[in-house]
Amino acid sequence: MTAAHEKDDHETFSTAEKELRDLDVKLDRQRKIDAADRAEQGRVINGDAKLDSEIRSKFSLTRAVAAAAGLAVDAGFEREVQGELSKRAGRPAEGIYIPTEIFEKRVQVSSSDPAGGYLVGTDHRPDLYINALTAASVVRGLGARDLTALSGYVEIPMETGNPTIGWVGDNSALTPSDASFGKITLSPHHAGALAEWSRNMLLQSSPGIEALLRQMLARDLALAIDRAAINGDGILEPLGVLNTSAIQSTAYTTDIFTTTAVAMGKADTENVGARRSFLTTNAVREICLKELDADKLPVPVSAIFHDEPVTFSNQVPKTLGAGSEHGLIYGDWSELLIGVWSEIDLLVNPFESTAYSKGNVSIRAMATVDCAVRHPKAFVKVTGVTTSAVAIA
Repeated sequence: MTAAHEKDDHETFSTAEKELRDLDVKLDRQRKIDAADRAEQGRVINGDAKLDSEIRSKFSLTRAVAAAAGLAVDAGFEREVQGELSKRAGRPAEGIYIPTEIFEKRVQVSSSDPAGGYLVGTDHRPDLYINALTAASVVRGLGARDLTALSGYVEIPMETGNPTIGWVGDNSALTPSDASFGKITLSPHHAGALAEWSRNMLLQSSPGIEALLRQMLARDLALAIDRAAINGDGILEPLGVLNTSAIQSTAYTTDIFTTTAVAMGKADTENVGARRSFLTTNAVREICLKELDADKLPVPVSAIFHDEPVTFSNQVPKTLGAGSEHGLIYGDWSELLIGVWSEIDLLVNPFESTAYSKGNVSIRAMATVDCAVRHPKAFVKVTGVTTSAVAIA
């Protein structure tokens, strides 16, 4: 073999070797990308704004449920969007998906007839509809933040410590100091309910019927989230504020006026944001309303709580501690996150024995949610609050 041939062979080999190395680099890069995709914890699906608007305006809860029950209704659009709703939820529905967009206007409405029989009539008046006596949802009104259309487990990074700033003399070195970070993980928790709706109700085309069905589902879901956000155990339910281990705590002392002042001081020490308010039970409100000043005149409740916003609700537990303690929380409620994963999954069963015998349909509604506190120090819980111990000042 001549020297020229040897040179050509060497160049060819070198070229092939370089191409192989380049290919190995590309394959290794792709393997890393694939591994990162598989390890991704979850993300928010932004969705198609035009499609979301169309779903919001066209999707009918009544038609969707009626079609699932086998009734002769035109539910072509409701069937058509099931693929998109399954994509959002990350899994196919067990029954049918109901998009959360249709529940944007939440009104507390329910029926005095569990089967919906009172909704049927020739002179139906939705404006005179009789609400069920239920507690009002409160945490969203206090400022809790909603995260919707989630997929998979969601991790939110957070700063847990900032670099230390130091003063130094001329020509002196700064001491290194790094920021520290952590994360909040939201994981799916499932809530559900069984109900029975009448066949006649599902056959109604009245906009009032559609609105009432939406409102019933929205209210029930909102109240379930509310209770979990306040006092969820973190096992089957999301972890609520009262059970978040790192939140601040103070024991009831002397009177409610002094105790709430201590809670406010703890929040001040931790630089808690300005959107703060108290949340407690209606029994505590009753005690406050009975307080009289030196002239035997009622003391304003706002004065007892130092003119801070205060909300009283039956959603707050009153059987804490030994079984007689009432919940009392002070904090910045915008630090509470409420994550909603799936659209509401409705499984319609027209053949359940009890419902079938009456011509009704059985409905099972499931939703997937979680709650988390962004900065635990933003909340202060007061322990030892009982109606027998509470005094004013």
